[in-house]
Amino acid sequence: MLSSHKEIKLKPTDFIVSKTDTKGIVTYGNKMFIQMSGYSEDELINKPHNIIRHPDMPKAVFKLLWDMVRKKEEIFAYVKNLAKDGSYYWVFTNVTPSLDLNNNIIGYYSVRRKPNEEAIKIISDFYAKMLEAEKRGGVSESTNLLIDLLNSKGVSYNEFITSIQG
Repeated sequence: MLSSHKEIKLKPTDFIVSKTDTKGIVTYGNKMFIQMSGYSEDELINKPHNIIRHPDMPKAVFKLLWDMVRKKEEIFAYVKNLAKDGSYYWVFTNVTPSLDLNNNIIGYYSVRRKPNEEAIKIISDFYAKMLEAEKRGGVSESTNLLIDLLNSKGVSYNEFITSIQG
């Protein structure tokens, strides 16, 4: 699906919830997830969650996300998602690993809500720079750009993301 310039905005009371298995395959999506994505429940369940990945999203952000949740750490992020009809929507997301009684990861749980508009201006500009870095030198160059930003601010990734959410 090609991306359009049509943005769908979440309301402050909207919450998108989804669950995946350990390989990122959707096992659950709430009504808001289905509605915002534009896909039917049958089109989402048992499909890779990246079915809604927007091409404006740097791969380095998802590499960081997977690296953190596989270490049983939560992550906060701003994500631009692509709906089935080509429209897009920004979310402020929290992804956490789901653990069994033996502390083994059995999947991932994601809750998304309306992002701060000022934060989206900041992050979309930075994501564009990360994408350019990925075109030049791959995910590692994009990751280095992110690390440089965090080091210059003296914060962790989650601290940076939550600080601009406000």
